[in-house]
Amino acid sequence: MSSYFDDVRITGVGTTNFGADYPVRNIQRCAYDLGVQAMSAALDECGLEKSQIDSLICVRLPSYNQLAVYAGLPSLKSAYSLEGTGRMSGYALHQAACMIASGQSKAVAIVYGNNGRSVGDRYGGKFDNTSITAFDAMYGMTSPGAYVAMMYGRHMYEYGTPTEALATLAINNRRNAILNPVAVFKKPLTAEEYAAAPYIAEPLRKYDYCLINDGGVCIILTHRSLATGLKKKSVRLLASANAADLRPQYTATDYYYNTSRNVAQSLYEQAGLTPSDMDCVQIYDNFTPTILFSLEGFGFCERGQAGQWVLGGRIELGGELPINTSGGHTAEGYMQGFALQAEAIRQARGECGDRQVHSYRYTQYICVSPLVNSQIFTAAD
Repeated sequence: MSSYFDDVRITGVGTTNFGADYPVRNIQRCAYDLGVQAMSAALDECGLEKSQIDSLICVRLPSYNQLAVYAGLPSLKSAYSLEGTGRMSGYALHQAACMIASGQSKAVAIVYGNNGRSVGDRYGGKFDNTSITAFDAMYGMTSPGAYVAMMYGRHMYEYGTPTEALATLAINNRRNAILNPVAVFKKPLTAEEYAAAPYIAEPLRKYDYCLINDGGVCIILTHRSLATGLKKKSVRLLASANAADLRPQYTATDYYYNTSRNVAQSLYEQAGLTPSDMDCVQIYDNFTPTILFSLEGFGFCERGQAGQWVLGGRIELGGELPINTSGGHTAEGYMQGFALQAEAIRQARGECGDRQVHSYRYTQYICVSPLVNSQIFTAAD
């Protein structure tokens, strides 16, 4: 089936070593430097010349000018920055693909850099009277985690979601991270350890929360005419779709279900595929319940049944639908969606070693948030 993205190829992907950087907080570690390191790795692995990059999308790096100077890219067709939220990873990839498909660019570098651990970032806990959620903040609702906890509590009440569902997700992430050389956490997590961990926002425990770590990711997309003869197998973007569900809070009484269904319909129609065709899925998991909301919203299981569906080994490597094969945001590192996209690309290339999904055809990236987005990847012919 032909697609708007037929001429788009993903040719380079680079990441820093999240695990190596995690033990030492270095106040001098610069987010721009991390982004440039990842970009250099992406260029080196695929064999593109830096001079071939004609457009730049920065995420969490507020000055595209500064990144361009650091990277040695003084002359570009387009350069801009997106806000540093996880929902931007899917949007950045979508925008880069549209720039190439429409003929505006031939080679786009998406660069993400994050030194949050070294500079002591906290995703929540502060009262901001200028925020749209200021009224809620005075009651302790100062982080997305608190809202996700409320949504998951409602899900448990409505559907009888089993308490062991979240432990299954956290343990699966950790099991996969052990096979990932650059992951932060390489020690197995047991059900007993999970249950003994303190609540952060009940019913979410410590291991249901994403990490705060340093790192950089770069993904390079090109026109297919530039993908020939490179050092790495290129990857096709079969489909990409987005939709917004914007409210005064980071919450939705339907767990973003209706918006996810709209995105799923567009995505699978573009690709000519269904959820059952996916061989693995990389799901944005700032908090583990988001995986359950994503599985239901994108049609992998019946509405309200994700908690039961993930039990029994179904989501493990070798199972029916391996999820977050690199370790996800709770074990590999929290690169706000970009490391999950990098994993999807590497799965499509068949280069994930012991965590490679066998008989691979398609993988999907999903982000369920106030901006829902998703992409489907496959190896190029």
